[in-house]
Amino acid sequence: MSIRQNNRVTSAKIVIAGGFGVGKTTLVGSVSEITPLTTEAIMTSASEGVDDNDMVQDKTTTTVAMDFGRITIDSDLILYLFGTPGQTRFWFMWDELVRGAIGAVVIVDTRRLADCFAAIDFFEHRRLPYLIALNCFDGKQYHDMNDVREALAISPNTPIVTTDARSRESTKQVLITLVEYVLTMRRAGAGAGAPAVGAAQ
Repeated sequence: MSIRQNNRVTSAKIVIAGGFGVGKTTLVGSVSEITPLTTEAIMTSASEGVDDNDMVQDKTTTTVAMDFGRITIDSDLILYLFGTPGQTRFWFMWDELVRGAIGAVVIVDTRRLADCFAAIDFFEHRRLPYLIALNCFDGKQYHDMNDVREALAISPNTPIVTTDARSRESTKQVLITLVEYVLTMRRAGAGAGAPAVGAAQ
């Protein structure tokens, strides 16, 4: 699986999104081959009543701008990962973060499905390919994938995968699945004579 351009190394931008505390920073940190750039800040009383941390009560920091990492998938494909802030008050930065991205990973905590609706709407509105990654906290998958698809009301073609955001191999497979999905969509679009799907506008 690769994206080749005259046998040269190709780079692509991937956005890692999702609700508050679903594992975006953890995913970027676990898979990045460089020390990830994070913009974590200590949560203060200002977030009380704003950020819902009922299911992540041990969380003491939060991303206030973005996370950044890099992974080499094979000899000719490098992915640059941009993690979005999860809190609604920082969503004004999302348009800049997704500019030029080929696709997105929406991380979902199935205990809090509603937290990912905004991210899904955002990417669908911009026609940016995405997949759903169910982050299995404590190694548990709380809901069947078909039930999750129905609850999220997403296309049957949109991939849903399970992952452990702490595992490099698990999260790397998520990224490979996303790239393969984007390639499939682009080929289908080219075959139909439609413009290639991918870059955010």
